[in-house]
Amino acid sequence: MLEASHNNELPPIPGKRYFTIGEVSELCGVKPHVLRYWEQEFPQLKPVKRRGNRRYYQRGDVLIIRQIRSLLYEQGFTIGGARQRLSSEEAREDLTQSQQIIRQVRTELEEVLQLLRR
Repeated sequence: MLEASHNNELPPIPGKRYFTIGEVSELCGVKPHVLRYWEQEFPQLKPVKRRGNRRYYQRGDVLIIRQIRSLLYEQGFTIGGARQRLSSEEAREDLTQSQQIIRQVRTELEEVLQLLRR
């Protein structure tokens, strides 16, 4: 198992669509029972569940798990602190996306206004 302080030594994520809990465990250097616990603690982590409650993680889930691992093991956050940090990052990303959409709509409206003035 990888040591907690070596997140940059994690293996690259293969180009697959779905990963089993065992594969994610190896990719992230975290045991499967820890992954199951993190699912309860972090609402951002929602693997697809199929027959027999088997978990299938997507690439985005693996990236979130690596981020959680970094926050907890390398940066020293508590579970609550890491949860709050991830939520605030999501909120900032949502705000940035909204601002980009508003700029794009505004530009398109200005173009329409110029066409109407002709």
